[in-house]
Amino acid sequence: MARKAPRDDVNEDGIEIGSPKEWAAGIPGVTRSLLTANAQMGVGRTLLTLAGVNQKEGFDCPGCAWPEGEHRSPFEFCENGAKAVAEEATVRRVTRDFFARHTVDDLAGHTEYWLGQQGRLTEPMHKPAGSDHYVPVSWDDAFSLIARELRALDSPDEALFYTSGRTSNEAAFAYQLLVRRFGTNNLPDCSNMCHESSGSALTETLGIGKGTVSLEDLHRADLIFVVGQNPGTNHPRMLSALERAKREGARIVAVNPLPEAGLLRFKNPQRASGLVGKGTTLSDRFLQIRLNGDLALFKAMSLLLLEAEEAAPGTVIDRDFVEAHTHGFDEWAEDLRSLDWAEVEEATGLDRPAVEEAVREVLGAKSVIVCWAMGLTQHRNSVATIREVVNFLLLRGNVGRAGAGVCPVRGHSNVQGDRTMGIYEKPPARFLDALRDEFGFEPPREHGFDTVEAIRALRSERAKVFIAMGGNFVSATPDTAATEEAMRRARLTVQVSTKLNRSHAVCGREALILPTLGRTERDGDRFVTVEDSMGMVHASRGRLRPASDDLLSEVEIVCRLAVELFGDDPHVPWQEFAADYDAIRDRVSRVVPGFDDFNTKIRAPGGFALPNAPRDERRFPTATGKANFTVNELEVLRVPPGRLLLQTVRSHDQYNTTIYGMDDRYRGVRNGRRVVFVHADDLAERELADGDMVDLVSEWPDGERRAEAFRAVAYPTARGCCAAYFPETNVLVPLDSVAETSNTPTSKSVVVRLVRREPADG
Repeated sequence: MARKAPRDDVNEDGIEIGSPKEWAAGIPGVTRSLLTANAQMGVGRTLLTLAGVNQKEGFDCPGCAWPEGEHRSPFEFCENGAKAVAEEATVRRVTRDFFARHTVDDLAGHTEYWLGQQGRLTEPMHKPAGSDHYVPVSWDDAFSLIARELRALDSPDEALFYTSGRTSNEAAFAYQLLVRRFGTNNLPDCSNMCHESSGSALTETLGIGKGTVSLEDLHRADLIFVVGQNPGTNHPRMLSALERAKREGARIVAVNPLPEAGLLRFKNPQRASGLVGKGTTLSDRFLQIRLNGDLALFKAMSLLLLEAEEAAPGTVIDRDFVEAHTHGFDEWAEDLRSLDWAEVEEATGLDRPAVEEAVREVLGAKSVIVCWAMGLTQHRNSVATIREVVNFLLLRGNVGRAGAGVCPVRGHSNVQGDRTMGIYEKPPARFLDALRDEFGFEPPREHGFDTVEAIRALRSERAKVFIAMGGNFVSATPDTAATEEAMRRARLTVQVSTKLNRSHAVCGREALILPTLGRTERDGDRFVTVEDSMGMVHASRGRLRPASDDLLSEVEIVCRLAVELFGDDPHVPWQEFAADYDAIRDRVSRVVPGFDDFNTKIRAPGGFALPNAPRDERRFPTATGKANFTVNELEVLRVPPGRLLLQTVRSHDQYNTTIYGMDDRYRGVRNGRRVVFVHADDLAERELADGDMVDLVSEWPDGERRAEAFRAVAYPTARGCCAAYFPETNVLVPLDSVAETSNTPTSKSVVVRLVRREPADG
């Protein structure tokens, strides 16, 4: 299945490749932030908007979910946060005249970058069945159409209700309530594609599907592992936290196939030394691991710790913690002693001395934190890998005490809060019981479709209506050709959005675009709330006048649809919810644990922390009542001769599928995105050279998938591995290649070969 590149909105013939940077942020970060913001918003709007980002009386950045902390800078945003705000607060507008000029097929031919640059959506639009144009539609008619199509289904399970991580707690709670009131648990969301593996592993081992550390813990740690993560691009404010940890004496070990500028040296733009000095060296040790080698690494480090304990009993393992608070240690330790070092070295690409040096760091640290992101979560064995990370931490009691614990770094700004509010296709019985008791109806109990199953259901026409509360489902999901074919089979697709993206152009036979308020915009005198990556809940209040008088908030969209769908509902006061978000929060306080007295606590400056049993009490609500050691088999991921392992990555000029520009400053790329980063020796083995044009071909039992016309870039990645940007390479990720247990697409371990493209004639 070949995916042709969209038309050349940006001519990549002028692409420039320079040397990768050895530091992040500094004056270039400040300059780029201001240039992008001014270009999109103008000077006055830029000053008004950026001054409110992540402030206690301001709005939550629509980018990442990194926490703010108690004491905040007047400039509590990063370069990519400024870009995210500028994209949303842009003065550019998409009107009905735009849709009159462009057919749906025409829009589908443009790049994500071009679509995003057109500006904010301003009124509801409808693509009738059989038409190739969107035309204006009233809100009343739009809701009537959706309700009619939903009621016409043979079963509620023929509808899919997707959610992106940008949705507020109030909107998410109302949305899942509507879906379950309708009669299904088909609530796929972006978590299914990113940290589902983390949730699965942590729930089993620690009893909570979230991290166990606070921002203060990060500052107090002795040793921090940053694994499978590029914070300089994906969570830039994390660099400030790591810088503070270094000032407090922490050591940092980076584990990644690619050397990332932000983990080498950080020039903090809010400090004079960051603007004019050399900045702060962050990583004390860099383990350049082969893709999918993390399970082997953590098993090997734990084995060395066991051996150190045997050599000096009582000095390495926290026996008191293990005996009082854990289960399964003996079985795990017995399995670990059979580890084959030859397999460890093959899996990791690291020699034994490099692992031993990392273990010496561990032995010198009283408190250890392991942070990770999608570099760990998007492999077939991701859940097993994260369970092994937990084993490594439990061994020395590094869970449930200051400066220690697990730190999965979530992506989108409220993706964790959405799950807390019930956006989950496999809801626990206790949550459904609480909904039943509060609202007086029986929610459905059968598990629904996650993201991968939703695509399969659309493709087989078991699902007929698709509704998305934000996001860009078509571009964010794997196996692009299969996903697009599936989406076009839907009877109706509905996108609640702030800006154009590919999901508006690759749509069902009938389609609606419903424009909504952004985080930056005033919602009358109301506010919403979000939960950050470390379990802090805080308020978010927009400052700007809405981009159009015809926008509705996400809460209003959900509630008005519910009124149209259910009429005079005896169970849920939808109209009250739409008018007063306090009414929603009152119900949340009685349904969701940790939100008692929600309306009072959220009005305290900075919000409040949710309870976290492992962190707060060293209590582990698992099936055994303790933290569980688990046995995880090491399987070395071997690829056929001549093949490479591909990981999909973001450039520095994007966030998820939103493309801010065509540069990746930290990796030395300008004016283009269709590049593949390959070790120079791997290129030479394939008789390729830096600058050659290649197609990327992935191989799977059901056939090959092809991404065309990429420039090969010689790059210091791990041998046998390569990297390229998504969403351009999502086409290469087979729909059926998923993580065990979590069903997350394996976007970080795709077997590919590089096929030389011959120069065009003439």
